[in-house]
Amino acid sequence: MFQSFEETSNPAAGPARLAALRAVMSKEGFDAFIVPRSDAHQGEYVAPRDDRLAWLTGFTGSAGFAVVLADRAGVFVDSRYRVQVKAQVASDFTPVDWPEISLSDWIAEHLTGGVVAYDPWLFSVDQLRKLMKDLPEHDFRATDNLIDRIWEDQPDAPIGKITAQPVEFAGEAHDDKLKRIGASLKAAKACVLTLPDSIAWLLNIRGTDIPRNPVPHAFAILKNSGDITLFVDDRKLGDLATALGPKVTIAAPDSLITVLAGTEGPVQIDPATCPVAISSVLVTSGIATTEAPDPCLLPKACKNATEIASTRAAHARDGAAMVRFLAWLDQQPAGSLTEIDVVKQLEGERRATNCLEDISFDTISGTGPNGAIVHYRVTEKTNARIEDGHMLLVDSGGQYRDGTTDITRTIAIGTVGDAEKQAFTRVLRGMIAISRLKFPKGLAGRDLDAFARAPLWEAGLDYGHGTGHGVGAFLSVHEGPQRLARTGTVPFEPGMILSNEPGFYREGAFGIRIENLIVVTQAEPQPDATIRDLLEFETLTYVPIDRRLIVAEMLTAPERAWLNSYHETCRNTLLPLVDDTAAQWLVNATQPI
Repeated sequence: MFQSFEETSNPAAGPARLAALRAVMSKEGFDAFIVPRSDAHQGEYVAPRDDRLAWLTGFTGSAGFAVVLADRAGVFVDSRYRVQVKAQVASDFTPVDWPEISLSDWIAEHLTGGVVAYDPWLFSVDQLRKLMKDLPEHDFRATDNLIDRIWEDQPDAPIGKITAQPVEFAGEAHDDKLKRIGASLKAAKACVLTLPDSIAWLLNIRGTDIPRNPVPHAFAILKNSGDITLFVDDRKLGDLATALGPKVTIAAPDSLITVLAGTEGPVQIDPATCPVAISSVLVTSGIATTEAPDPCLLPKACKNATEIASTRAAHARDGAAMVRFLAWLDQQPAGSLTEIDVVKQLEGERRATNCLEDISFDTISGTGPNGAIVHYRVTEKTNARIEDGHMLLVDSGGQYRDGTTDITRTIAIGTVGDAEKQAFTRVLRGMIAISRLKFPKGLAGRDLDAFARAPLWEAGLDYGHGTGHGVGAFLSVHEGPQRLARTGTVPFEPGMILSNEPGFYREGAFGIRIENLIVVTQAEPQPDATIRDLLEFETLTYVPIDRRLIVAEMLTAPERAWLNSYHETCRNTLLPLVDDTAAQWLVNATQPI
């Protein structure tokens, strides 16, 4: 299996590791040391070698950081992880509600002045600027990574194989992308690329350095001529190094600093993602720099027609696997399965397509109270039995050569209570609201997020995470810069793929989330419209929503019509792709409400 179930968090090891870190800090004269979750590429998902936060604290979530002082250590997590972190860290670490409590405010409260040490490869230019602005009385000092000094069995850097992404799925040759993106560097002669998914997209390559995300660890310097130097271990490339052509020069990763120091400026960096270490080399070498967003971000986010068509095919295949899984699940008596059984069966159905490259993240299979842990990862220790009266939350996805999927369904097990059904229906109404929405071009996630929450707000309820994130095309399942959230400031454009996943969680009781992937499209012109440029969302995910959890009387007529139409499309799309048993289940599951 791609997914394993061993317990990777080790809270008991935390105190000794914390003591060892403090000893190094004391020797160096550091009053604080910051331990981010990110790696040198500022990625959300990291290779085992770079999972320093988990090694030190025991916390295994995909977002967060720690700050270690001589007398306290804070572990900063957002609302998705506040239940999880309590179970994963020793009492020597104090969970901190972030971003409600900022890093700057916490340091200011607990450390008056002093030396704050950080690894310049793990901090972006923007992050350091903000800290220095907020805490002018503190001395921020770059250092090698102190965790690496004490992590005796730290894994080696990954050297996963890199393969070509065929143009039949990418929709544009990499030479054409290089020319187009290079020409976009109006004020610079070169640009430093640090994000692995940007480099993978630009060169039509995919990697295996990070579990679940098909990207390679690499840096690159792109010139405005369209020529590019790729800093990557050539053992990853094999014959692909020649196939990339004369526009692509391969260089050893450890030559990056030397090449940077000799690059003709101005050189463009993205301060949101560029490590301080890279910026410092340019500054000390006297090379002029300009600042602008990574030039690959928006072109990568706005999928072309080929990528969208390929993604639709991936979703149909994945939807059929989900239907086979749901049909199987409904045949199992309540109490006969565990959360791990569910994960194994679902991965088996995806593997049976013979197209699965990987899962797109560890499947979340949470029953009863575990469903309220937003990013729950089942282990042999936490594995719960799925009992009558529970709701089972299953959030999963697949990585296929033609697309990345991400879907959540909440499923009734036996007889579920009225309160749970009412909450489920409110979540569904929010998901439908986004699905039906038409909106003027120029609006961003922060402008639309409230539509998904309004049905919950009517009952004084809400959820702590964003409503949706960007999704790549056989790339990262979490992709920027678009977000369907209060923090989303990038206007939506046709071709952007997002998740649509409102939820509701009652700690210690149950969790609900319903998720489809959607793509931004141009809406048909409306008669007598005063809005000249109208956008809408096309749903890419086609898997039935559990009608047993819906209180039909709570749906408006347009909501009911949307749901019935959606289920009809699910049926028509997936019936040719499933066997007789799954087909009968599908027909029953998609009956009109």
